[in-house]
Amino acid sequence: MISEGRLAREFWIHGRSRTCPVIDMHGHMGEFRGIYFPRASTDAMIRTMDQCGVKLLVFCHHAALFNPEIGNAVHVEAVHRYPDRLRAYMAINPHYPDMVKRDLASFDRHADVYAGLKILAGYYGVSWDAPAFRPAWEFANERGLPVLGHTWGGSRCDGPDQVRYVATRYPGVKLLCGHSVFGDWEQAVALARDFENVYLELTAVLGVRGPLERFVQAGLSHKLLFGVDLPWFDPHQGIGAVLSAEITDEDRHMILHRNAERLLRSAGLDVDALGVSRPRSRRNAAESE
Repeated sequence: MISEGRLAREFWIHGRSRTCPVIDMHGHMGEFRGIYFPRASTDAMIRTMDQCGVKLLVFCHHAALFNPEIGNAVHVEAVHRYPDRLRAYMAINPHYPDMVKRDLASFDRHADVYAGLKILAGYYGVSWDAPAFRPAWEFANERGLPVLGHTWGGSRCDGPDQVRYVATRYPGVKLLCGHSVFGDWEQAVALARDFENVYLELTAVLGVRGPLERFVQAGLSHKLLFGVDLPWFDPHQGIGAVLSAEITDEDRHMILHRNAERLLRSAGLDVDALGVSRPRSRRNAAESE
């Protein structure tokens, strides 16, 4: 279906919308083993965001997730380079508890960098309810922080049972279910309905016909967050999927920016001050070529 609505026409004609900015709540950055990403650098990602009107990207760098020698320091550099376009999730690697303790202790020192935490339990083979994750959950619960957790249907590490456990035990955490418990749409709907603090993030979901409409029909448009895993997937495709879905323009505004704005404000971010490109230095421009 190609939508003929006013909002869709604005995107089709201009490539972006003046009335509907986009906030991407699930991004990464940098190279990844065995895969070529044409837009993996900070500058290339910003250019992609500019093309389709993505106001803000909240990301977690691959190096922070998988290279403890680099860790979360890479986030500070990237966000300071584009402070009006980027915020980061602090990566929590359960295999390095001392590093987790150190990083959490530095969270306030980098309040201009971090919007929340990132949990990638299935990749580490450690479930959400493991003791190694407890300091992160307690930290986020106490502060009411967003935590983006990769979730997948049937996973013992980050499937529906684990989401339910964390949502019950840590009600202060704003729990963003990355990929919306992919494939188990019934459980995704139940979790978002049952828990005020559970949100469904749409990375990968937007490549499947039907689940987005199902979530909206279930009355969950206020609990849905746009994301595409940039540089893994393209925001043009993701935005197009939202615009082409059989939902209303009001639903699209909720999904593409309003829900994220509300969530980020509750975490203390001045969302209204973000989203305006600043000119890069000549050196930065040269590095991106």
